[in-house]
Order: sequence, then structure tokens, then C-alpha cells
Amino acid sequence: MGTTSTYSWPYPDPTDPVANGAQDFQDLADAAEATVSGIDYLATNAQAASYVLALSDAGKIVEVSNASANTLTVPPNSSVAFPVGTQVIVIQTGAGQTTLTAGAGVTINSKDGDLALDSQWSAATLIKRATDSWIAIGDLTT
Repeated sequence: MGTTSTYSWPYPDPTDPVANGAQDFQDLADAAEATVSGIDYLATNAQAASYVLALSDAGKIVEVSNASANTLTVPPNSSVAFPVGTQVIVIQTGAGQTTLTAGAGVTINSKDGDLALDSQWSAATLIKRATDSWIAIGDLTT
């Protein structure tokens, strides 16, 4: 008596451009573009002076362009209730040093306690960890 073997092939993935007959590199490029089209691009909030973060800054870039020293203040949760996990990228585009400042009752933790952006074109990311607790990571100095 003989034995019977069963073989099965997976159904093609309808989103796979190669399995579905991409004809040339342009078809593959079009498929790759469609795949990354869901990327969210960060909006920029340009500031020319010291600034207090607003809820609308969540998930955005705040650029500070000032020739003089300036501050970017993280307000207390009682004033601006950012959700935990919020990220804000800060870029110093001007020559004046931007210093991250904690509002009343806010703690900003960072490596070595550094909270000033190092120089023009430096950047840092603020991440909210708890109600009034943030961490700053990036190109920071004293």
C-alpha cells in the first residue's frame, strides 16, 4: 500500500507586489511609496523668544530662533495636561542658548542634570513620564 502526502501552498498576499506580478522597478517603487505613505511628519512651531509649551506642541517640533539666551518652559500638568508619553522635540535654531525650564512643581530629569541646548542647531526631546515628570534627552549641556 502506498502513502498519500498532502502539499499546500499559501495563498498569495494581495499586498505583496512581487507575488502579484510587479512588472518592473517602478511598480516596486510605487508599492514602497504606498507602504510608507502612512508616516506622520512632524509639524513645526517656530518661536522667536522664550516660550511656554502648549498642548498643541505635543508630537511636534518647537524651533527657537533667538540671538539672545532664552527659555522653553514645561508647564505644570494643572495648566497644560499633556498625556503621559507625549514627546516634544526642541531645536535651537538661533545663536542664543535655549534652556529647558521646569514650571511650578514640574521635574525635568536629564543626564547629569543638563538642561541647556549645547549650541545653535542642537536638539533635545522632552518626554512626559508622569503627571509632572519629564525627561530630556539630546544635545544638552550645563
